[in-house]
Amino acid sequence: MEITIQPKALAWYKEELNLQEGDFIRFFARYGGCSTAQKGFSLGIEKAAPSDPKAQTTVDGITFFIEDSDAWYFDGHNLIVRFNEQLNEPVFSLE
Repeated sequence: MEITIQPKALAWYKEELNLQEGDFIRFFARYGGCSTAQKGFSLGIEKAAPSDPKAQTTVDGITFFIEDSDAWYFDGHNLIVRFNEQLNEPVFSLE
């Protein structure tokens, strides 16, 4: 499992969450919402340090990660974070 953050999505996160080099962003499964990955769940984010990461990537000094306990949500797929110009926010896809 890999995490890819496209540049425009990274810029959005940096601005909206006031991220600095050394910060961490966790992607996690949350109950509710809709997703193509797992029915009845959606993907959430939070600023938090990793404790048992299953996958992580560091871009411009910011580490994005998925904990091992949330790996089930991704079902072995890679997480791609893109920026949707029409919505003006990041969107997630599993490939």
